[in-house]
Amino acid sequence: MDLTDKFKLVAPYVKQENVWEDYVDLATRYSPVNLGMGYADFLPPQHIIDALIQTLSSENPMLHQYTIAHGHPRLVTALSKLYSPLLNRAIDPNEEIIACAGAYGALYSTIMGHIQQGDEVIIMEPFFDCYELMVAAAKGTPKFIPLRFKENNTCQTGKWVLDFQELDKLFNNKTKAIILNTPHNPLGKVFDEMELLQIAQLCKKWNVMCIADEVYEWLVYEPKRHIKIASLPGMWERTITIGSGGKTFCITGWRVGWAVGPKHLIKNLQAEPAFISPTFIQEAIAIGIEKELARLEQDDCYLKSLGRSLQLKKDYLFEVLREIGMKPISTDAGIFLLADWTPLEEKADLSFEKDAYKDMQFTKWFTKNVGVLMIPVSIFYSEARKGLGENFVRLCFIKNDECLQKVAKILRDWKRST
Repeated sequence: MDLTDKFKLVAPYVKQENVWEDYVDLATRYSPVNLGMGYADFLPPQHIIDALIQTLSSENPMLHQYTIAHGHPRLVTALSKLYSPLLNRAIDPNEEIIACAGAYGALYSTIMGHIQQGDEVIIMEPFFDCYELMVAAAKGTPKFIPLRFKENNTCQTGKWVLDFQELDKLFNNKTKAIILNTPHNPLGKVFDEMELLQIAQLCKKWNVMCIADEVYEWLVYEPKRHIKIASLPGMWERTITIGSGGKTFCITGWRVGWAVGPKHLIKNLQAEPAFISPTFIQEAIAIGIEKELARLEQDDCYLKSLGRSLQLKKDYLFEVLREIGMKPISTDAGIFLLADWTPLEEKADLSFEKDAYKDMQFTKWFTKNVGVLMIPVSIFYSEARKGLGENFVRLCFIKNDECLQKVAKILRDWKRST
């Protein structure tokens, strides 16, 4: 099957399942304050902007031409220097890293390069919807397992855990891969070492590949600590780790991501170069990473300082949501807060909203009548388990202070009026 045929397979799934179009349309028609989409509304760090200007002003004509398919040499070299100490091994930039157009592209190349008809892929719920679409496009079979509330306590994302007996039963001779998203979107959960070791044990027992989506690796809030599953014993040789320049530097529109892993796995991504970023953008991100490497232990290191600034924004929005009557969930990582919206249900007239799930009804009503756009959490579940997410909404807090203050005023005014 060639690449064109695979894109034809993707198309019907995207058209059928893509509810994001509804929320883009809502944002266009009603002009709410948009806390739905996961991107910053402020400029990236100055040194990454300067790097792009430097690259575009360069007298090197090759920066405007094709680069090596597996990744621009300066970028993969910088990534090797960044990840080698994190993974406790010397990573070959030419054979153990591939750069793609965003983490989305890296995930696509990983799944298309490894999953074939009949292969089963374990996906933890809630999950970013592209996982299911890509596995289906590769003619694999998604197998879902939910993160469940421990002791029915939803006040912290860390309380949402896997049932490892249930997970054990999902593994079999058809299992080809498990997708591990940590730090997690939308929960903000950081899987701890014990959880990772149990997942690793099952991967090794059944000879299963782990696709580790770690795009929020630098956005972990103290005292939590992100552990790369590829760094655990016996896991390097069976793990592909996905990273993102867009999430790392708040430049999602630049579309640069990467995959890191052993040669025998990475070579299958090189056969699926569906998404390749422009050379000059890869060069600019390489310069940005080099600057971060030079000050990794300093307070002004952007990789660490961004998390400190977002901690304040997260705490601010958390208190506002609690003030108006929602039940926000304390997150350990990432750029999103989840909140139980159901205490506000009696204040919302959902009778004109025709969606099947109440969180979709509520978020659409709220956008139209209050002026703040949020995302329903049921869309992050498989069809059979959407009810598990129906009581929750997702809000993005990687916004400038003026935006969050505007949201606070809108929500407080609405609470007074009701």
